[in-house]
Amino acid sequence: MTMKWCLLMACAVMGILPGAVAEVTFNGKIGPMLHRKCGSCHRPGEVGPFPLLTYEQVAPKARTIARVVESRSMPPWQAVSGEVAFAHDRRLEAEEIAQIKDWIASGLPRGTGNAPVPPSWPEGWALGQPDIVLTMPVGFPVPAEGPDIYRNFALSLRLPEDKWVKAVELRPSARGVVHHALFFLDNTGAALAQDGKDGRPGFKGMTFRRAGSLGGYAPGATVHFLPDDYAMALPKQSDLVLAMHFHPSGKPEVEQSTVGLYLADAPPARDLANLQVPAAFGAGMKIDIPPGEAGYLVRDSFTLPVDVDALAVSGHAHYLCRTMKMTARLPGGTAIVLLGIEDWDLNWQDRYVFALPQRLPAGTILESTLRYDNSEENPNNPFSPPRRVRWGEESTDEMGSITLMVSPVPGQSREALAQAARKANLEVLGAVASRPREAFAMAMGRRIRALDGNGDGFLEAAEIPEPQRQRALKFDRNGDKRLDEEEIQRLLETLRGEGGA
Repeated sequence: MTMKWCLLMACAVMGILPGAVAEVTFNGKIGPMLHRKCGSCHRPGEVGPFPLLTYEQVAPKARTIARVVESRSMPPWQAVSGEVAFAHDRRLEAEEIAQIKDWIASGLPRGTGNAPVPPSWPEGWALGQPDIVLTMPVGFPVPAEGPDIYRNFALSLRLPEDKWVKAVELRPSARGVVHHALFFLDNTGAALAQDGKDGRPGFKGMTFRRAGSLGGYAPGATVHFLPDDYAMALPKQSDLVLAMHFHPSGKPEVEQSTVGLYLADAPPARDLANLQVPAAFGAGMKIDIPPGEAGYLVRDSFTLPVDVDALAVSGHAHYLCRTMKMTARLPGGTAIVLLGIEDWDLNWQDRYVFALPQRLPAGTILESTLRYDNSEENPNNPFSPPRRVRWGEESTDEMGSITLMVSPVPGQSREALAQAARKANLEVLGAVASRPREAFAMAMGRRIRALDGNGDGFLEAAEIPEPQRQRALKFDRNGDKRLDEEEIQRLLETLRGEGGA
């Protein structure tokens, strides 16, 4: 036996044959990977339904983990790879997914040495202790069933001087019912004066002057500081208004949100603007999706009047949307996909921050395309069999847009950008006004739902004004002297037909 053969045999016994693949273990590869990509949500007190920090927590769920990471449903991240890289990318690499499968196939070995130590995350708040913390003074009861609820809550702030905000974190007390929330500022006191006047926490309608916006919250969104020295304006003597959209979860819940504001140390050097394409969440796009239609498209564009740096991008739609894409077509002919989502999921909305700002010159055309599927094959379709779906604010209606956060390049006119955005919104209002049936139905829908004084999702006979009560109750098909969601929808369909008369 040659010396070379003896050496090869010895290496084989020790497991170090040339080309041998090291065993994948929890302590070596799997634990640190899960801490890095999953632990921010899957730890005590956070949105994940169970922790994934220790071997004892992970091993019983290993096959489930393998299934959801292979399908790319976890970690939640909808933006697909393209020409632009994103910061804070949570996606697992193909090699990492393969390591999870190898670990399972080899019997879930724990490995030698010490167990991996999870990172030291901030306690409670994702970004550490906020500079300002505000909580709804009274919880709002959300019924188990019924239509979606839109309600505003004014939180007293009234700072004596202007400030600037780097990040906002909303922590709902009943996450399952919060469809989304928008953060507005009011420096007139009107919102605070309206809160609670109808005997319940909050108030309906946007009947206050908005002094600005601080973004919003949607399930699945992660909180990050704005990059560099960018920040959002917080004018002095403003109150914070939470414009919240509740979706009943099947059980009665009480929502009492807490909001954290993270302030900048100094005023930012550059301004921010949000460009929504289509504007107003697609209200002017005549969205009307027939039952069975699997390829309904909404397309719109916006031309940049000035040079900008694009910082982040996000999309919004409801259950029927399947894909969305925003493409920037530069004056020279180059096309850059800023956002591409191939499997839209309403439950996992996020804002995607570019790893580096994207310089877009004046004349760049931002093109948005959204595809909707109102067929039986869409697993997210809220209706079976499918029904006709039009634009609307309820989660079972549809809407859709892609929003690009930009900053005018120094020396460029922010006002020119603001004027172009206002023009796009005015065109939407004009388009809706030119369709009297649609405008009438939208207005009547808001008015009818505002009659639901107790917020239980039903329109009781006593809640309907006497002159319209008898006619409205003709839609009470089950004879219980109130209108449920389906009966209200039939009433609105009839009013839609009458609105253009």
